[in-house]
Amino acid sequence: MKKLMVIALAVMFVFAFGCASKDYVKQEIDPLVDRIGKLESKVDALDKKINECCTKADAAAKKADEAAQKAEAAAKRAEDAAQRAEAASQKAGKAFELQQKK
Repeated sequence: MKKLMVIALAVMFVFAFGCASKDYVKQEIDPLVDRIGKLESKVDALDKKINECCTKADAAAKKADEAAQKAEAAAKRAEDAAQRAEAASQKAGKAFELQQKK
């Protein structure tokens, strides 16, 4: 009987001090909730900045592509002008030779 009383007392002791009250849990969790809220707001701000940077980078890449296309077009026009100048130079040289022969 004495043994049973000791076991019952031990069980009651464990259950009496082993359970946390709602206020204790709230007290322990509230700082964590605040920290998590702050971290979530920081993550949202960083996500917004990342999206802005990606948008700016995409716009810059598009402008760079457009500039490259314009440069290629200008190079093509310059090459065409050089070929026309070369042809005109050859014609002028032939005309000079014909005039020298007369």
